[in-house]
Amino acid sequence: MAFPAVTAAVRKIFTDALRVSLDLYKVMIPIIIAVKILTEFELTGYLALPLEPFMHLAGLPAEMGLVWATSIVVNIYSGIIVYAAIFPTLEPMTVAQVSVLSTMILVAHNMFVECKIAQRCGLSFTVQFLLRMAAALIFGWILHMIFGLTGTLQQPAQLLWQPEQTPAGLAAWAAGQARNLFYLFWVVLGLMTVMRLLDVLGITRRLNTLLKPVLRLVGIGQSAATITVVGLSMGIAYGGGLIIHEARSGRVPPADVFSSVTLMGFSHALIEDTLLMMLIGAHISATLWGRLILSLLAVALLARLYARFVPSAPQTGAGNPQKA
Repeated sequence: MAFPAVTAAVRKIFTDALRVSLDLYKVMIPIIIAVKILTEFELTGYLALPLEPFMHLAGLPAEMGLVWATSIVVNIYSGIIVYAAIFPTLEPMTVAQVSVLSTMILVAHNMFVECKIAQRCGLSFTVQFLLRMAAALIFGWILHMIFGLTGTLQQPAQLLWQPEQTPAGLAAWAAGQARNLFYLFWVVLGLMTVMRLLDVLGITRRLNTLLKPVLRLVGIGQSAATITVVGLSMGIAYGGGLIIHEARSGRVPPADVFSSVTLMGFSHALIEDTLLMMLIGAHISATLWGRLILSLLAVALLARLYARFVPSAPQTGAGNPQKA
């Protein structure tokens, strides 16, 4: 490529990354502030009350409702901090129980931010929220039944890591959030650069060919294959940001947006989050393989329901697929 062409390509990637990041900031910043207000006034505990009856279905102590509620409203790290605080006061939990809890947290956490990102992709916030909550409960119940029937992972769980408390004070919190948002832009820029290089080198086409049989089974076309892999490996904020960009370009059909974002919601950051939950005693069989297999099966079913009941929407290029 000639130097002017390279310069133009770099400029476009930078501009696209900035636009995607700004879209994400518009979603994340108001919700981050709202969540901070909830936690400062200690309102998260009230959100745990409706969850306590469901804990029994997953074979968990009622106190785990607070852990899950904190993860739903804030993030995984906050849920782990609550779990670490509660851990010494409870009867020892088994590895199976911690694995079930961890899987439920991984499927449904940071919901207000992540479902809002799904909404920016053209999907319904409410539908995505309910789907992830239902999936977390169903996955938890299935894993609980499997562990109970097979008698596996019944040994006491060990808490291998005590998370550090975040610095007190509004200024420290604001500085930390600003730093995270700053890092987000550079990660998005890096991902978009890598995706462009993969396109130029023809690797995207080869990757899509390899993934096509699996993704076709769950209702995801080639246009969203690479982005889906990004979301599964790195997280819905990054994968969702790229989906927003691609959906606006008109290159990803609404059905693929639905299937891709839903799969990202159920099962994302596969390596990082799996390792994180192992530190509180969860087993990889549930948090990685169980979560991934159940997510693929669930999205395969949902994609077929979407195709049957949601009318096809014409692509407008405005990033507003039929909401579902």
